[in-house]
Amino acid sequence: MKDITDGLQALIARDFHFAHPRDSNGTLIAVVGIRVHHGVIDIVQLYGEDDADAARIPGDEPDVLFPKTVLWRTTGQATDVIEAALALENPEADPPAQTKGCWVPTNAGRSAWLAASA
Repeated sequence: MKDITDGLQALIARDFHFAHPRDSNGTLIAVVGIRVHHGVIDIVQLYGEDDADAARIPGDEPDVLFPKTVLWRTTGQATDVIEAALALENPEADPPAQTKGCWVPTNAGRSAWLAASA
């Protein structure tokens, strides 16, 4: 991968959907990509070129930004984190019930993942 833009385009090609949380002044805090698939949720959070993290969590995790269970995680430079997330294999096990939820605006440019209840 040449740069962050190439990585973001590769994530989009893998069906990652992005949110851009902002603070109360409207300043961008992070670029957050989420992909729900095969009974898991993959999350990539970019705070800067040298500050990023990615995680894979179970699809039924109620709080995707502060999960209780993490199946995989990495941190580091944005390009390295994106490459690691792109290298993850899809789970082979049968997926549990489809994960449902959506991003909802909270206030002043902020949003949160709202998991659907059964």
